[in-house]
Amino acid sequence: MALAVVPHEPVVIWFGGAYGIWATAVIATAGTVAAGWVDHRVFVPLIERVQDKPFFAAGTVGWLRGRFSHWPFLVLAVSGISPLPFFPFKAMAFAEGYPVGRYLLAVAVGRFPRYVLLAWLGIVVRIPTWVLVAVFAVMLLPSVRLLWKRPSAK
Repeated sequence: MALAVVPHEPVVIWFGGAYGIWATAVIATAGTVAAGWVDHRVFVPLIERVQDKPFFAAGTVGWLRGRFSHWPFLVLAVSGISPLPFFPFKAMAFAEGYPVGRYLLAVAVGRFPRYVLLAWLGIVVRIPTWVLVAVFAVMLLPSVRLLWKRPSAK
């Protein structure tokens, strides 16, 4: 989901080693597409409420939206494969009113090869489970700290 707090890469690597490349990649992609559908249904109405604000039309954000609108499918698919954060591109798709069907197809086209590579890594490298658990925990720490952060007293 757009604000996912659980890192999935170590899990996909582990499942790839345990259950095979194709099953892992297909299931991970299906989960990502399902989460993408929820994201689209939740965030598009929220963005539509603030879309008229100058922040979304001018400056860097406006320029990025303009560039994104030339090749939205390609941008979403490539950002889905790459290690770049995916959420800014999702937000642009939502802000531009990119159709849900094309959005989900771009998510699947981008994420499936990524999941194939991660699952393959789980077979080829055979990373010990304790290492993957440790990596998962380290990747989860920023999210846990964010969720448990207390408001500062004034």
